[in-house]
Amino acid sequence: MDAGAPDTVKSKDLECLDKVPSHAEIGTTDAVFGEITEDGPNYRSLGWISTSIVMMKSMIGLGVLSIPAAFDVLGLIPGIICLLVIATITTWSSYVVGTFKLNHREIYSIDDVGYKLFGVFGRGFFASAFCIYWFCVSGSGMLSVSIALNAVSKHGTCTAVFVAVAAIVAFMLCSIRTLGKITWFAWIGLFSILTAILTVTIAVGVQDRPASAPTTGPWESDYELFKKPSFLEAISAISSLVFAYAGTPGFFAIVAEMREPQHYARSLAICQSVVTATYISIGVVVYYYCGSYVASPALGSAGPLMKKVAYGIGIPGLLASTVIVSHLPSKFIFVSLMRGTRHLNANSFKHWAIWLSCTFGATMIAYIIASAIPVFNSLVSLIGALLGTLMSFQPMGCMWLYDNWKSDRHERTRRWYFMVMWSGFVILSGMFLMVAGTYGSVVEIINNYKESGGSAAWSCADNSNSV
Repeated sequence: MDAGAPDTVKSKDLECLDKVPSHAEIGTTDAVFGEITEDGPNYRSLGWISTSIVMMKSMIGLGVLSIPAAFDVLGLIPGIICLLVIATITTWSSYVVGTFKLNHREIYSIDDVGYKLFGVFGRGFFASAFCIYWFCVSGSGMLSVSIALNAVSKHGTCTAVFVAVAAIVAFMLCSIRTLGKITWFAWIGLFSILTAILTVTIAVGVQDRPASAPTTGPWESDYELFKKPSFLEAISAISSLVFAYAGTPGFFAIVAEMREPQHYARSLAICQSVVTATYISIGVVVYYYCGSYVASPALGSAGPLMKKVAYGIGIPGLLASTVIVSHLPSKFIFVSLMRGTRHLNANSFKHWAIWLSCTFGATMIAYIIASAIPVFNSLVSLIGALLGTLMSFQPMGCMWLYDNWKSDRHERTRRWYFMVMWSGFVILSGMFLMVAGTYGSVVEIINNYKESGGSAAWSCADNSNSV
């Protein structure tokens, strides 16, 4: 640990750092993107409101639709407590991302953090984990779009065709070079997915019973405040809650494209408040009315008609999530290849050729993952537990210690000791969730294979029947 590392940036320092007019980035030099000129993209174009929207859209997707089912496993009260604990940890972790970026302006992504903390090995390890994670999440997004298209069209064509359509649209839109110019789609997507979720929430509240409940005889929701799940069931449910908040590794790139990074904490506060309020309200209401008959994803809880309506409304939201999570690894690879060269900021042939190669390659890998790997949902859970937790918990504890470790005992205040213990707790809890969640996902994959032998690659079967 670097004993001479600078103190974490304090709030009063944030107000005077990097404060420039909104259009004055042209002609300035950025520690990551180099000189920003008119002959190229203005990477530093995200305002703080747009930042909060992009952050929210990187988190609110199908992850929210698994929360009612997680509450069904854990019980309503333990489910809310676990969600709030995870929200607290990930909010702090995400805040550390912003302060670490302000302390070290050369940081662009988590691989740069890995290099600063652990050297060359750390850079290679985190770069690989970052790409694999987002490729799998992008593939999950493409699969979710195919589910929506199947639900709306009553399986109008082969599922493999729908996955390909999602991949093509994702490639076209994620090839927009800056997050600032993707913001419009993030706005549409956020409104879309929230409307779809709200529609289902209202529907389960006014209908007589959920779609999967017995159709005859009296029925009353069998929700429970407390349940007694097995360790495997509990850790799988908690892993799904972690996955719903696992947008943190993408926040490095988002803060790097802000016009005024000192406003990052403001954007984060809005993002986490809206996300947590949405997760709790949707989870509580849907589970309260559906009980053990809740569907996962929850859009199927209100019956075939409402499932079709909800997925129809939610298609732009699912596409927006896929676009953003495809853009992040594409931009990461592009910046890694072009950093320090004039082609990073110039509208040259080499710039465009490499940029489009990165976006095409990223979407192609995600498409192959979505189409070719059996037991895909379990695989995504495995990647989320293994890599999502790894990049949202442990590094941030190490980052705080790196910037705040003090060798002089006189500088070790009570707050300092508390934060050291908190950072240690985040690291250890992340390790536990990563190992236990990975174990649970592996067991689930094995059980799925025993029951059905897995799913076929490039299948034409309707994948909306089970949701």
